[in-house]
Amino acid sequence: MDSYGRAFSLWQASATQSANDVWHAYTRHSFVEKLGDGSLPREAYLRYLVQDYVFLVHFSRAWALAVVKSETLSEMKLASATVDALVNIEMQHHVEICAGYGIDEQELFHAVEEPENLAYTRYVLDAGFSGDLIDLLAALAPCIFGYGEIGARLAKHSSDDNPYTEWIQTYASDAYQQVCAEVGELIDAALARRIGTDFTDSPRWERLTERFMTASRLEAGFWSMALTRKHP
Repeated sequence: MDSYGRAFSLWQASATQSANDVWHAYTRHSFVEKLGDGSLPREAYLRYLVQDYVFLVHFSRAWALAVVKSETLSEMKLASATVDALVNIEMQHHVEICAGYGIDEQELFHAVEEPENLAYTRYVLDAGFSGDLIDLLAALAPCIFGYGEIGARLAKHSSDDNPYTEWIQTYASDAYQQVCAEVGELIDAALARRIGTDFTDSPRWERLTERFMTASRLEAGFWSMALTRKHP
């Protein structure tokens, strides 16, 4: 989506060389398609919700690291606002949804982290610890933009009786799409500051694209874990 910024458009273009590309495997995973048509098994959805809460704990820490890695006040403001939204809004939203299924907040916070979840979140954190802000943002980007793209697409075809309508509408909402646009602006500005405006001419671009692609693969693995794992 062009509204998500120039860097995302370039990364997405580099990922769409065939029908079985990494971005396609992530954003059109069978978990996602079943979510869209309402056929996703309830137990798979609950496994996802529990693991996604654990994911958000580490995702929040990664965005907190983005504050540390920031070089400008505008970078710090957006990164800190994202931490606030994750910790006080999105995680609480998960708590409320899971409570409806009989899963309380303590159970969520102390849930055993699946290997796919651990691999993904630690990869993102390592990108930030070992690199600078744009290394971290390249690894964070697939989650932000992928959910926005998935929500917007599924909302066009989802029926009112789909049990997962609330999830779809959350990521299709104007509020979330605005978050995607703001993060896109942050990434473009951070890249321009550190490698210049001709992103693809920088010797760092290939490595940043690799980070984006790896995180996208790990996102697809997260869906597979939720869909196929037999024990939550």
